[in-house]
Amino acid sequence: MTPQEAQNRIQFLTKEINKHNDLYYQKAAPVISDYEFDLLLSELISLEKQYPEFLNPDSPSQRVGGTISKEFASVKHKTPMLSLDNTYSEAELRDFDRRVSKALNEPFEYVCELKIDGVSISLHYHEGILVQAITRGDGVQGDDVTTNVKTIHSVPLRVHGNDYPDDFEVRGEIFMPRAGFARMNKLREEAGEMVFANPRNATAGTLKTQDSTQVAKRPLDMFAYFLISDEPDIPTHYERLSTLKKWGFNISDIMVKCQNIEEILDFINEVQNARAELPFDIDGVVIKVNRISHWNTLGFTAKVPRWAIAYKYKPEEASTILLSIDFQVGRTGAVTPVANLKPVQLAGTTVKRATLHNADVMEALDIRVGDTVFVEKGGDVIPKITRIDFTKRPPELFATEFIKICPECRTPLERQPGEASWVCPNYTGCPPQIKGRLVHFISRRAMNIESLGEGKIEMLYDARIAKNVADLYDITPSDLSTLKDKLPVSEKKRASFKDKSIENVMRGLENSRQVPFERLVYALGIKSVGETIARILANHFKNIDAIMNATIDDLTEINEIGPIIAQFVVSYFADPENRKIVERLREHGLQMQTAQTVENLSNKLDGLTIVVSGSFSLFPSRDDLKRTIELHGGKVGSGVTSKTSFIIAGANMGPEKRVKAESLGIPILSEEEFIARIS
Repeated sequence: MTPQEAQNRIQFLTKEINKHNDLYYQKAAPVISDYEFDLLLSELISLEKQYPEFLNPDSPSQRVGGTISKEFASVKHKTPMLSLDNTYSEAELRDFDRRVSKALNEPFEYVCELKIDGVSISLHYHEGILVQAITRGDGVQGDDVTTNVKTIHSVPLRVHGNDYPDDFEVRGEIFMPRAGFARMNKLREEAGEMVFANPRNATAGTLKTQDSTQVAKRPLDMFAYFLISDEPDIPTHYERLSTLKKWGFNISDIMVKCQNIEEILDFINEVQNARAELPFDIDGVVIKVNRISHWNTLGFTAKVPRWAIAYKYKPEEASTILLSIDFQVGRTGAVTPVANLKPVQLAGTTVKRATLHNADVMEALDIRVGDTVFVEKGGDVIPKITRIDFTKRPPELFATEFIKICPECRTPLERQPGEASWVCPNYTGCPPQIKGRLVHFISRRAMNIESLGEGKIEMLYDARIAKNVADLYDITPSDLSTLKDKLPVSEKKRASFKDKSIENVMRGLENSRQVPFERLVYALGIKSVGETIARILANHFKNIDAIMNATIDDLTEINEIGPIIAQFVVSYFADPENRKIVERLREHGLQMQTAQTVENLSNKLDGLTIVVSGSFSLFPSRDDLKRTIELHGGKVGSGVTSKTSFIIAGANMGPEKRVKAESLGIPILSEEEFIARIS
């Protein structure tokens, strides 16, 4: 392919992918499958790597992430991002309407919009292309999170049409839909990672994630709510929102023009009644005067505009009685307190249980069995106890203490300094931990043994057939057909395996032997090693032996792995029992190395650990430079240590790295010197 042909193909693919992105994310009317879309995107990324001179900042390839941001630059807003006056009171809303009416002394109307419970963002466009995304921060200045925001599909990288001004700013709210939030939390829980409390916290944490590849995997969305531009001359806020929609921005369909305060109150009540059915969280309604010229007349106070106000809903809560507290043990050993409640209606559902999170939360609440408690749905998803009605506390109630003994195996609990959770250390003998690891191992995103499920795993464990994941591959059809006889007397009523079920289980186990190595690493259930970290470990070390023998220094030299995860990995493989399980899985024919390896260009960097620092001009990106190091047999280090072989220094090399390198006598090479070395 000639450069001209490559450029033409890149332009065609860009146009096609943008069209399908719009059909999928804006119009909810896709016309091709995900697989066909992925093929188009893969071809585009491949061509842009071969011909980096044709990579544009608005290319749809920028949505997949790949940039690591160690810190986010602070940027001053051209126009301050002011807060809005908030009210929970109808009377205060009527006072606002009277002030506006008196100040304008002429006919006017309002626009009412949903107040999305997310994170505010300012998007700057130049010649139709997104050039910068800045968080609200303190209203005067925020953080530059452009790379992360580019991964959000509802944020246009290039606006539609050609009637936009050369420079304009769009403000909006980035949020996480409830369904996506629930799926993400489920996957984090399965990986033994901390779950987010609510969609807003998840959104805020995601926007400040250093690895944009991880941001691209999170279900973020955005609604635009404000256009700042001197041109074109659009006289009303409602028309500006319509213009943003025409330019390709996501605008909430739930907004109305209101002529008076009564219509505003009707809209507020309608939204409140339908709030539980919305696919995302809101915490109120924003009311703005519609005509822009009226904004100038009304002006601002020191902190807020006088032409807008936010009516906020009081959190929906219910009062009920705390009947008891259970303590549940997860597969990582963490003990979670769960409140059993007298059933109560909340947000359209009957709530019987609520999380108490951990010992610190219980102590802060001073919660006691028999208390009258108030329950909210955290982020309108997870029920939680928020406070106690101390006026109704009977005098005879005793203070509740967090348990110190595991409720399942009677092992004393442990708590590491700086950690919130109490943990049962009986890794090999605590039933819910063992069952949890077995269930995790067979799950769809791990070994995908669909013919087994949580109920069957429980039976296999109770019959003493499967006590660890390697035992699953020792199972015979005879074990399954006679399983009922091996169950304790109290469990014999449970259904046993039928012939078809036995056949499916054996086939599922056989098929799992071909599951890729990276999913086996995830399936082992190492604490904090989710799918992404498992894939990174598999791709970096290539085989299980290299991972098992890796030191903390070896692991932390990988950019995405910090000291805590490194310690978990080392501790897991330091346990002789875990090593025995891995060896048994190897004997059963499971995949213990990556199936495909890219052939190196040379071995000139074999055994060398190389650190990259600064910005570079001879490579399209830092990632390209790192891949070049690996293709010549080298390993990329994240920090300068005594094991660093040399540093490749670009413009603006980190001063701390330079000082440390000089103190350790580590060579510092320029781009040109590095290229000469591998040529």
